[in-house]
Amino acid sequence: MRDIPFYQVDAFTNQPFRGNPAAVCVLPSFPEDDLMQQIAAENNLAETAFIVRRDGAEARYNLRWFTPTVEVEICGHATLASAHIVFTHLEPEAQHVTFETRSGSMPVTRHAGGKLCLNFPNFEPAPFPCPAGLGGAMGREPQAVLKSEKGDRDLLLVYQSAAEVRSLRPDLHALTDFAPFGFIATAPGEGEIDFVSRCFFPNHGIPEDPVTGSAHCVSAPYWARALGKPNLRARQVSQRGGDLWLKVTEDRVLISGYAIEVISGTMRLPG
Repeated sequence: MRDIPFYQVDAFTNQPFRGNPAAVCVLPSFPEDDLMQQIAAENNLAETAFIVRRDGAEARYNLRWFTPTVEVEICGHATLASAHIVFTHLEPEAQHVTFETRSGSMPVTRHAGGKLCLNFPNFEPAPFPCPAGLGGAMGREPQAVLKSEKGDRDLLLVYQSAAEVRSLRPDLHALTDFAPFGFIATAPGEGEIDFVSRCFFPNHGIPEDPVTGSAHCVSAPYWARALGKPNLRARQVSQRGGDLWLKVTEDRVLISGYAIEVISGTMRLPG
């Protein structure tokens, strides 16, 4: 048996037991894919992140993300959680860390006050034909359906109000008929919140994701155009809830938020 450092971090919140929990495993090298998938299934969180420091590179790590059932191409909250662990435990003097991922380089910057900023790609969406039956599966017909033309697999479903998004009770089993899509339900916000969202990914082993950083690569460009402003405040209105500060540029979305560590210890692996 061998022990590895293990952490659980609540991302996009500064309060324990809110935001989105992610596991972070610090490894000398990546084990076999099957083992990482088993670890993610054991953790049974939306995402488990595996980070490996790159030789000779200051604050640069290889990063992979797994849900309980699949490896994913991009994940915001587990990247935020991984950066929190680097800044807190691995390289506390660093102000920047870069993660090399299947979706390219993902820089993260630490700002005063503890807020962390992810530098993610812009997946601006375009109108997309609403699949027949999707409104019924969601429990309410969306006003519009959009999808990024840059390969992102999530559909953006636009609703009239935050109250509508909060009240959604989708048939998660019915949503699996629309594989491989995930579903981002969004609407205008209230007060200081520019827009709200909820995210459902039953096709990827996640019924409802509490706070989804990567979904804002799609939703933030949509709302930046709709509202005519590049700087946005967003809230994911799941049961746990979380807050994000966004800046949309031509090709990137800067996604900022807080993170708080709630568990630290070791995980015992075979071999």
